[in-house]
Amino acid sequence: MPSPIAKKGIYTEYLDARLDFNGLAQERKRQLAAISKLRGGRAVLVLAADINKGGRVPIGITYSDLLSFRDQLEVLDGDKIDVIVETPGGLGEVAEDMVKLLRSKFSKIGFIIPGCAKSAGTLLAMAGDEILMEPASALGPIDAQISYQGKQFSAEAFIKGLDKIKEEVTTSGTLNKAYIPILQAISPGEIQSAQNALDFAKKLVTDWLVQYKFRNWDAHSSTGLPVTPEDRLKRASAIADELANHSQWLTHGRSIKIEDLRRMRLLITDYSLNVPLAEAIRRYFVLLQLTFAAPQGVYKVFETPHSQILNFSQEVVLQQQPVGLPPQQADAANLLLDCPKCNSKVHIQANLSKGKPLQPGALAFPANNKLKCPNCTHIFDLTPARQQIETQSGKKIV
Repeated sequence: MPSPIAKKGIYTEYLDARLDFNGLAQERKRQLAAISKLRGGRAVLVLAADINKGGRVPIGITYSDLLSFRDQLEVLDGDKIDVIVETPGGLGEVAEDMVKLLRSKFSKIGFIIPGCAKSAGTLLAMAGDEILMEPASALGPIDAQISYQGKQFSAEAFIKGLDKIKEEVTTSGTLNKAYIPILQAISPGEIQSAQNALDFAKKLVTDWLVQYKFRNWDAHSSTGLPVTPEDRLKRASAIADELANHSQWLTHGRSIKIEDLRRMRLLITDYSLNVPLAEAIRRYFVLLQLTFAAPQGVYKVFETPHSQILNFSQEVVLQQQPVGLPPQQADAANLLLDCPKCNSKVHIQANLSKGKPLQPGALAFPANNKLKCPNCTHIFDLTPARQQIETQSGKKIV
């Protein structure tokens, strides 16, 4: 009797395949195309960061992400889009700007969460017409985080702590002397800032749920009665309050799962019930993690089935030439390096077509990827930069 064939998991399968960096990129594109097809031809955009690199590189959603995000949006067509999100969070103001960019171009938006979309990532998800998760996926609390005396903590916890002190003073008529140093270090502006941060996150969620997620909610499933504008606002406000409830979640990094969201009476699409779609999403997610683990040092990915922008941990600024052209049409790229030894600026030009002259002061990109600083003995290893340029442009450096 023949021995049974051992079944492999997706992760094991790709590990055994030993894909190189470009092979990983090609396979990611293939899976994004499969997701698009399975979702009826919708556009697909990825906003992802390597959560494991936190503290070493800026993995959170920041203003610098808007350029790459907008660039990838510009290559997409149609009126429906799915956004795959993997993020530890970041600035709520940037999440708001991203939603405005998405809504200016697409009428229907789905957010796919294969892993984690915490904090500002959860804010993004609340702006979707549809949220797609599986049991392993997680959102997170939206309780705004503030800095106080060098520490990060919940704005709600900060405000509730002050309310507790007020209550004790009102009840006893005296102020516990232990509170005096704390209160002396807090300005009215800091108290208002904490309240504003908390209100901002809750307002975004409430407004977005009413405008998008609930706009086609016409009848109550339990009674069949018509849904009024007041019903939509009440439900949205209750969900926002619960997502911001630090007293319930206790930590900002807490995972909020499908069952938690459904308990809030928020409709979630469990994509694990659609086997082909679940496999394509899981395959993409594994490939994304393998890309982050590769030695090139990628820590952020913005991509579509046909284009991509990658952020590398090496301090390299990629500038396309001529200015304004998309990467695929560029005929050269400039790298601006800071020498860690002598602090001088080094300008390197990587030509993507033959015969292009070097800009004044620029050095040619070395064929062996090794460049000696012209002002000292430091050697730059430009291997990751070559990977970045050739991957984004689809061309070889000549």
